Amino acid sequence: MRLAAAFLCAALVPAATMPGAQAQAPAAPAAPSPSPPGPAPDAWIARPIVDLMALDKVSARATPLSGKVGETLHFGSLTVVARACVVRPPDAAADAAAFLDITDARPGIAPFHAWMLLTEPSLSIYEHPVYDIRLAGCR
Repeated sequence: MRLAAAFLCAALVPAATMPGAQAQAPAAPAAPSPSPPGPAPDAWIARPIVDLMALDKVSARATPLSGKVGETLHFGSLTVVARACVVRPPDAAADAAAFLDITDARPGIAPFHAWMLLTEPSLSIYEHPVYDIRLAGCR
């Protein structure tokens, strides 16, 4: 019975507060587990060339635009500069994204400064009364 009471007491009362017990140092935090080899599943790979599709809504004319990241592209009254163009690694689901700066020479049209995704074009749409710009890919 005495052994059961000592066991119960040890289970309910921290060892440092028991009479005659010496204080123990707190346990060291566990070392983080090593990360798996290769790129993280959510990693993106930079590409030097952006491919866009520009649409003139009035004439229904679609025009492909391609250029290097940082290069200025023109379509109608629009000026387009891709600040970054990235793709998913080969072992992940295919996708591309580009950070675009789009401005119109005409006054009153709000500029566009945002990421555009290839697989989800509706997430960041460039709203313009005459033109439509979509990401076609990065290479």
